[in-house]
Amino acid sequence: MTADLLDRARDGDGEAFRELIGPYEGELRLHCYRMLGSRQDAEDALQEVLLAAWQGLTGFEGRASVRTWLYRVATTRCLNARRAAARRAAPVPPGISPPAPTRLGEVTWLEPYPDMLLAGLPDRAPGPEASYESREAISLAFVTAVQLLPPRQRAVLLLRDVLGYPASEAAAILDVTQESVTSALKRARATLRQEAADPCAAAVPPAQGSAEERSLVQRLTAAYESGDVAAILALFSDDAWLRMPPVPLEYQGRELIGAFLREVTFRDGRTFRLVPTRANGQLAFDTYRRDSGASHDFLVLTLGGGHITAMTRFRPLKRV
Repeated sequence: MTADLLDRARDGDGEAFRELIGPYEGELRLHCYRMLGSRQDAEDALQEVLLAAWQGLTGFEGRASVRTWLYRVATTRCLNARRAAARRAAPVPPGISPPAPTRLGEVTWLEPYPDMLLAGLPDRAPGPEASYESREAISLAFVTAVQLLPPRQRAVLLLRDVLGYPASEAAAILDVTQESVTSALKRARATLRQEAADPCAAAVPPAQGSAEERSLVQRLTAAYESGDVAAILALFSDDAWLRMPPVPLEYQGRELIGAFLREVTFRDGRTFRLVPTRANGQLAFDTYRRDSGASHDFLVLTLGGGHITAMTRFRPLKRV
């Protein structure tokens, strides 16, 4: 069947091409997201991948599977896109005077990935050499950490430890030697081990839909919608983080998070309505201004040990 589709697509049959490529679009989009850290950049890269695949199909010799060939095209496009991208942090909006942050974040281009995009992915198990579970490899902590890797190391780590490609295939995809792949993977793993030393990154979240998660949703919703900052802070761990890409400000600890909530989020008596959802395999919330009904922030929570260990505030999420 694949051979027939391939022959027809090579002859210019667009429908055959869509049927040939369609089963891989979702996982290619996710791969581009992990490579680039931005859903919008991933969508743009995916369109370039599909165009390049269509234009380059006559050069596909069948030495690897169609899927592996597509990952080669996608990885190359993402490496080129990442090198060309100008990454600039967004300024603090005018009229807002936030407290001094704990530090300035580096990955200001990070965007959330809605779980509805994950739901449609085929149940395709990674190769036997993969070392990350699918849930772990889509978390904000993981996606953020891999953005700090040099692009080539990032590509190697995703191909080897997330997708499970053997070193020989990863080398072929990247058009480098196996020795180069082995060396890059060693360095990438060492960097990620340092990131994993952060207790927030290592915290084990409650199971989706569990009584513990439902309780936290109820408590946070009640506290947030009433503007009760003390009750909100009681849900955070002592060393929790508040982040807000593309603004680079990052706050650690209840005291600083509380100062931000009082001085920025709930300033001038603002009140909100929360609607629970999910992104990056994590609990998330859409927030809406009660006075206008306008979408305000999109919050993604990292949970562990019965507490919120990180809250990442994004601009209102664009719907898929």
